[in-house]
Amino acid sequence: MTTTLTPPVAPAPRKLVKRRPSETTRQDRFAAFGCAVSATLLTWFVMHLLLDSPGWLADLIVAYLLYLTMLYLVTRDRLGKLAASDRLVSTVVVTGALVLLAPLLSLLLYIVVEGAPYLRLDFFTHDMSTVAPTDPVTETGGLHAVIGTLEQTALTLVLVVPLGVLTAVFLNETRSRFRRPVRIMVDAMSGLPSIVAGLFVYAALIIPGIQAGVGLFSYNGLMATLALTMVMLPTVTRTVDVVLRLVPDGLREASLALGASRARTVWSVVLPTARTGVTTAVILGIARVAGETAPLLFTSFGALGMNANPFSDPQESIPLFIYRFIKQPLENVQQRGYVGALVLILLIFGLFAIARVVGRDRSKRKAKKTTVKTQENR
Repeated sequence: MTTTLTPPVAPAPRKLVKRRPSETTRQDRFAAFGCAVSATLLTWFVMHLLLDSPGWLADLIVAYLLYLTMLYLVTRDRLGKLAASDRLVSTVVVTGALVLLAPLLSLLLYIVVEGAPYLRLDFFTHDMSTVAPTDPVTETGGLHAVIGTLEQTALTLVLVVPLGVLTAVFLNETRSRFRRPVRIMVDAMSGLPSIVAGLFVYAALIIPGIQAGVGLFSYNGLMATLALTMVMLPTVTRTVDVVLRLVPDGLREASLALGASRARTVWSVVLPTARTGVTTAVILGIARVAGETAPLLFTSFGALGMNANPFSDPQESIPLFIYRFIKQPLENVQQRGYVGALVLILLIFGLFAIARVVGRDRSKRKAKKTTVKTQENR
């Protein structure tokens, strides 16, 4: 009797599932959580049982380094070297973002806690001309400061946006030999301290204007606008410059091939394509100058009463309002500065929201409406 031996059947190869290195699953999250717990326990064992820990900061650094090491090794064993490297770099980047975000959030929380209890609607209805230092903090009036900030910021935008956009267009869309010196000048001005801008306007315009008796060249909101323009212009120009570089050259070539002039191409193709980026540049410029105090000390000078005319007499602004009261020794007077700081933050957020709404990309919505109309006509 003969027996036939059947060869063993090889197990079917495991089917590989394609996934991106940055993609995370529930098992990845459990592995990361396990690495964090293990790193914490190991740090406690080493730093507190075997060694004498110098403090919580050393414990945090050791635990973080151990967590990165464990996460890399576990991910490499499970998913390979590429996914492990991606997970390690992603963790470091997210940690850096959180570290930078923590001081900002703590600052915002501190301003809200100190200023929100004393902020009333009356702050936006009267100025400080009739408020005594001993009056309650809730009697604080900041209408004159809000009006001054809005007028100075609006005038600065009127000057900066055309100049910044035209300069960026000159740097990107022309072949002039002056592009290099202009770019160097813009880069140099981007590092200009704001107080230097204020001192320049003070020395070049205000002092000669006062000596000559010219009211326009004296302490007023216009002089503050000129100083803020020098601070804001490089920021807007450099940002728009970068945005215009991102516009595909194919769009320019297509427009020129259809017979459009270079000026028409810039106006009808390049700038509409970069509209969202230009709006971002304006937002960055507003953020750059809205809280500046140093140049205003030498230009607008500040006042306790209302002055809605930026071309005559000293004019208050919210940064000057904050500086005026926060340096005082009385606690209730300092609280007025915190109220002004809270209003300044709210004002900047409001301007950001308006700029985002105005500059948002509506091309997708228009394309969707066009598609819907086409389908309805069919």
